[in-house]
Amino acid sequence: MNAKKLLEKGLRETGIACTEGQIHSFMIFLSELKKWNRACNLTSLKTDEDIIVKHFLDSVLYLKAIPEDAVRLADVGAGAGFPGVPIKLVRPEMDITLIESSAKKCAFLRHIIRSLKLSGVHVLTQRVEDLGTEHVKSFDVMVSRAAFSIREFIKAACPYVKEDGILVLSKGPKVSEELDELKGPNAQNTVREILKINLPVINAERNLVVLECKKTGIC
Repeated sequence: MNAKKLLEKGLRETGIACTEGQIHSFMIFLSELKKWNRACNLTSLKTDEDIIVKHFLDSVLYLKAIPEDAVRLADVGAGAGFPGVPIKLVRPEMDITLIESSAKKCAFLRHIIRSLKLSGVHVLTQRVEDLGTEHVKSFDVMVSRAAFSIREFIKAACPYVKEDGILVLSKGPKVSEELDELKGPNAQNTVREILKINLPVINAERNLVVLECKKTGIC
C-alpha cells in the first residue's frame, strides 16, 4: 500500500475526515521530513509507514480530546512538529504555537510552515519552563508527545492555560501507574477524562489524558 492510501485508510479508521488538499499537505510534510531527516536526524522513524502511523495518525488522535471551540493551542516539546502540525492541517482555523528547545528542529518547523503555506503557526525556540509572562493564561489547550510524566506536565504547563483550559497527554497501557502518583488535595479532580483509543494499522493502545488545571492542587 502506498503512503497516500495508507494515510487515507488510517484517517478513515480514526473517523477524522480530511480533504484531498489536506492529504496533499500531509504528503508534502512526509517528503520534507524524510529529506531533512537524512541530514538533521529529526526523528528515529525512517519508513513511510512508521511516519504515517506513529507520527501523523498518532498526532491526529489528539483531536478526539480537543474541544471544537478551542482556538489557541500550544504543543510543548514539538520536535519535528508532532502533534502540532498535523492538528493544524486538520483544524486550520486553530492558532498553534510550537514550543521546542532544539534549534535544528525549530529550523525544520519554520521550513515546513513555509512549505505548507500555514498561517497562524508560531515557533518558540525555548523550554516551556522559560516561557515569558506574556504567555500566562493564554492557551485554550496545551498538548505534548514529549517525555513528560503527567505530574511534570501539569507543573510546567498549567500556568499558561486559561482558567477553563485543558492539558492533553497521550499515554500507553501503564497510565494508571502515573495517575496513582499524583499528589495534592485536589489531585483526583485534576483528571477530566481518559479516552482509550486504538492507533490504526498497528493496533496500539493510546490513552488520551485530559487534565483541568483549575482544579489541580499540584501547581
